[in-house]
Amino acid sequence: MSSLYKDDSNEIATGSYVAGFVDGEGSFNVSLRPRPDYVIPWKVSLCFNVSQKEKHILELVQRVLGCGTLRARGDGVWYFEVNNLRGIRDMVVPFFRRFPFRSEKKQKDFSSFVSIVKIISDNNHLTVSGLSSILRIREGMNGGGKRRYSEQCVLEALKNPQRLYARS
Repeated sequence: MSSLYKDDSNEIATGSYVAGFVDGEGSFNVSLRPRPDYVIPWKVSLCFNVSQKEKHILELVQRVLGCGTLRARGDGVWYFEVNNLRGIRDMVVPFFRRFPFRSEKKQKDFSSFVSIVKIISDNNHLTVSGLSSILRIREGMNGGGKRRYSEQCVLEALKNPQRLYARS
C-alpha cells in the first residue's frame, strides 16, 4: 500500500476508509464443492468480495490491497473479489489486521476466515479432521447463511461418497 502514497497520514486515512467500507459492504466466504477425484472429495474455496455500483471505489480497494479482480454484473453493480489463497493470505489478511473492523460481526467473521486460511495454508483441509474443523468454523460465519452443502451433508458424504449423488 505504501507505494501509492507519499505520507503515512494519507495511507492511514485511505486504509481506514477501505476497512470501513468493507466493514459495511464486504464479505468473507467459504464454499465447498464435491470433487470425487480428490482424496478428500471436497474442494474448499475461499473468497473475499465487495459489490458496489461505483466502480471507482472498488478500483481503490483493488489498488490498496494489490490483488483481486473486478467484473460487472448485468444489473450495473460492480463486483470485486479475491479468491486465490495467495492474495487472501498475503494481502487481504495482513491489510485487515493492520486496519481492523469496528463491527463485532465483521471482526468475528474475519477471525473465523483467518482460522480457515491457516488450515488451508497448512494443507490440513486435505484431512477429514481439517475439513471438519473448517465446517465447524464456517457454520458461525455470515449468520450461518444458506449453504448448498451443509456440514451434515459433507460429513455424510465423507462416510459414503455415493450418498452425495444419490437421488431421493
